[in-house]
Amino acid sequence: MAKKGNRVQVILECTEHKATGMSGTSRYITTKNRKNTPDRLERRKFNPVLKKYTIHREIK
Repeated sequence: MAKKGNRVQVILECTEHKATGMSGTSRYITTKNRKNTPDRLERRKFNPVLKKYTIHREIK
């Protein structure tokens, strides 16, 4: 039987990479507690294509 909890997996996608129109995407998978953080996550992560740290936002 599956566990029922507040932790869910979310995908973070780079916003700057999307705006440049370059091929490929920078995505990370992480977990969050939906009870404590009901809003979408925003984290600074490394984008290997752009070779710099950028803002990654949660996508649905």
